[in-house]
Amino acid sequence: MPTHTRIRMFNTKDTYPNQALDNDLCQAVRAGNTVYVRGQVGTDFEGNLVGLGDPAAQARQAMHNVEQLLSEAGSDLSHIVKTTTYITDPRFREPVYREVGRYLKGVFPISTGLVVAGLAQPEWLMEIDVIAVIPDEEDSK
Repeated sequence: MPTHTRIRMFNTKDTYPNQALDNDLCQAVRAGNTVYVRGQVGTDFEGNLVGLGDPAAQARQAMHNVEQLLSEAGSDLSHIVKTTTYITDPRFREPVYREVGRYLKGVFPISTGLVVAGLAQPEWLMEIDVIAVIPDEEDSK
């Protein structure tokens, strides 16, 4: 009996045709009452980039993806306990964090932010991954 559920499974040879990869991955994993969401960027689930050159637009799309994946896992944004945000330029901190903050107003997760030399695709300006919980029935009342 599986101890976890994989959400939106994919293979990298389909999602990254410009790279010679063949890895089986998924967008999120529900393990017990915990949801781990893969790093989300400014692309929709069909692989279309939203916000070329615009870190705020990419952050908005990434958070939209996070919201959708948490819903599919049985959780929601209010149950996020940790975020890790990666930006490729320190000047992107304010626009990216402003967008993330709109989605997480009143949530108060712990957070780590990193400035990195680059992400997996050169047009990606930011990436965010999250860990959330799924409350017990009695906790959600």
